[in-house]
Amino acid sequence: MNIIRPISEADYSALYEIANESGVGFTSLPVNKKLLENKISNAVSSFSPSNTELKQGSYLFVMEDEKGNVVGTSGIESSVGIEDAFYHYHVGKVVHASRELKVHNTVELLTLCNDYTGVSEICTLFLKESARSGINGRFLSKVRFLFMMEHNQRFSETIIAEMRGVSDEQGRSPFWEWLDEHFFSMDFPTADHLTGIGNKVFIAELMPKYPIYVNLLSKDAQKVIGKVHEKTKPALRLLEQEGFVNRGYIDIFDAGPTVEANLCNIRTAQQSQRLPVTINDDAASEGNLFFIINTSVEHFRAVAAALSICKKTQHAIISNETAAALNIQNGDIVRFSAAVRFD
Repeated sequence: MNIIRPISEADYSALYEIANESGVGFTSLPVNKKLLENKISNAVSSFSPSNTELKQGSYLFVMEDEKGNVVGTSGIESSVGIEDAFYHYHVGKVVHASRELKVHNTVELLTLCNDYTGVSEICTLFLKESARSGINGRFLSKVRFLFMMEHNQRFSETIIAEMRGVSDEQGRSPFWEWLDEHFFSMDFPTADHLTGIGNKVFIAELMPKYPIYVNLLSKDAQKVIGKVHEKTKPALRLLEQEGFVNRGYIDIFDAGPTVEANLCNIRTAQQSQRLPVTINDDAASEGNLFFIINTSVEHFRAVAAALSICKKTQHAIISNETAAALNIQNGDIVRFSAAVRFD
């Protein structure tokens, strides 16, 4: 049984391996010892009961397989853009028209903005190649919605996800190459690395100060605006099934889309239930597969396991194995949502 739990200091080596495997463009996991250690430290502090800054947490979860090996991560930033500016391009339109000349042209514009300042962000979702089977990817992604619903006072109502944009195996981004040629004079991996280690000053210093006409970009750059990396397509489909939509915001480096949803409208959160448990192996085995979490922050645990609901007592019935994995006893509360695909 795979278990999702808060990251700990002992997970550094596993997180470093994941950062290496994730590759260029996965900005939230830089291959940098100090920054990864800081990321773990911030997450440990966020899960701590002494954390009183509820909307300034940085939560990082890990998935353990049955042997106790860390095979994936996923994270939540409770409030982005508070300490560092949080940039996007917004894709808008401007009309150039002349009634006299009978000319009417609609042109797309990219405008630099900070519109998502203060919202919560789901991030750092990565599953090792060896673990990409069954429901693992869905479990690792959706568990965050259950956690946020259970502890909604810690998060914004608006939740966003920045999706990885198009780049090749060498890390070249068609969108960035156009910006690089005209404004930056540095390659995409370098810009990506600087952002990942927290050096964002160069963005404000070198980014074009005025809106960019999309039709002035190279054809290759235009084609990738709002498109995702091939490996990111399953993650995007999953979020779209949850109710996330693109409101026209894209990443300033690779032009990947940013999608958003209100927490109360995210399907896994919206359809989740919260009930006390009864531990009964026989009755639990007759149930369906659910994503199940306990209600703790510091000792958070999540599993994908069989669960049945007793309509008479309004209890969730789980097995001894599931209860042990969640660190709960009879009468404790769990939140759960069906582990199925949405139509």
